[in-house]
Amino acid sequence: MRLTHVSYLNLPFGPLHSYELPVAALGRALPASFDQARHASLGDRAGSWMGITFRLTEQVDRNELAEAWRAVVATHGTLHTAFVDEGTGTPTLHEVSFGPGTWVEHEIAPGQTMNSALQGVLDAHCRPLSGPSHRLCVIETADGPTFVIASDHTHVDMWSMLVVVRDLLDALAEVHSGQRPTIIDAPAFAEHTQALCDRPAAPAEIHARWRELIDAGNGGMPAFPLPLGAPAPQPERVVVRDVLDHDGLVAFSNTARQRGGSALALTISAMTSTTRSLAGVPLRVLFPVHSRYEERWHDSVGWFITNSILESDDADPAACSAAIKESLRLGSHPLEEVMAPWGGMPEVPGMFAVSWLDMRRLPVSLDPQVLDAQYIGAGIRTDGVMIWFITDHAGIHLRCRFPDTLEARQNVGAWLDDLVARMRSAATVAVSA
Repeated sequence: MRLTHVSYLNLPFGPLHSYELPVAALGRALPASFDQARHASLGDRAGSWMGITFRLTEQVDRNELAEAWRAVVATHGTLHTAFVDEGTGTPTLHEVSFGPGTWVEHEIAPGQTMNSALQGVLDAHCRPLSGPSHRLCVIETADGPTFVIASDHTHVDMWSMLVVVRDLLDALAEVHSGQRPTIIDAPAFAEHTQALCDRPAAPAEIHARWRELIDAGNGGMPAFPLPLGAPAPQPERVVVRDVLDHDGLVAFSNTARQRGGSALALTISAMTSTTRSLAGVPLRVLFPVHSRYEERWHDSVGWFITNSILESDDADPAACSAAIKESLRLGSHPLEEVMAPWGGMPEVPGMFAVSWLDMRRLPVSLDPQVLDAQYIGAGIRTDGVMIWFITDHAGIHLRCRFPDTLEARQNVGAWLDDLVARMRSAATVAVSA
């Protein structure tokens, strides 16, 4: 399943509608996770959403679609919450109730691309302080509808988007057959946040290791090891690169097993070698890890992600496996307590983050060939480097976002070229053997 960018989508031309659910009343306050609070405290803004798109070949009645969507929103607690700025500093999270929903048709201006029109709708409504901050959109054509579901990142992660689409398709099938859609008893994300808060404090060695890693970054989170230009937000440059096809991934995974690691460990090995070769320093990255540590969260929607740091100076895949395990352990404790000495996550210009998602290992899945499903990201300004690796049965591809400066184009481009060459070489060696 592809991870791409809203401006890269091949959208059909047709009427663009979105379903508007107005907030009728605020309910009780809920606990916000560390990442939710950090994200909301940056204020209301465009471009902080993530989305998913898919197509159907059969026409869909908009009234049936609305009924199915309301069932999905009712199922997942985070979809009927909103952050509210009450003038006390950090916005607070509240349950909300909705009034009657309505379909809105959005104008496509003369000469405007569908991508631009869609981005405008999502930027306007999927914001940190929107109520709600999610939106269901549909483009209707004679060949069938194209759907886009997006939400501000405070309420979803990539796993969650699969759950949302699966539940919507199930509910739509029930409505179309004349049944009332099922409201699934999925635990709310706020319950997960409270469960994390109730866990024991992190042991002293976890605090000590975090301190070592942040000290190694001169008091901040990891930064990209090569110059990126002016240390201020710039227009983004987004590149999507196919690294390995299906056969290449099989060969790459075989090499990893033979060398005592996983495909992720061999990728970290290649990144370690690339960083040492081009920058002369160890690999140090912000490493998001999921927090669905119990099966009961598998069918829930929320931002089930916490952050860690991965440090690797030994390219042996076994050593990289150990580095991954340490990173997972560092990220298994509530970050609010861990980051208290720095007053929160000490972000720096040029921050360097790497995300890994192996779709083959998730307990929920879609058929991207049948649905033409793709993840999509928003357009933003940035001063850092973020790389997403997506692994599925088709192979491995990556998406990289970086500031669009001459220095970043040269240095991030060289880093990616070297990394991809090393990964392909590992797969080629396996095939030759």
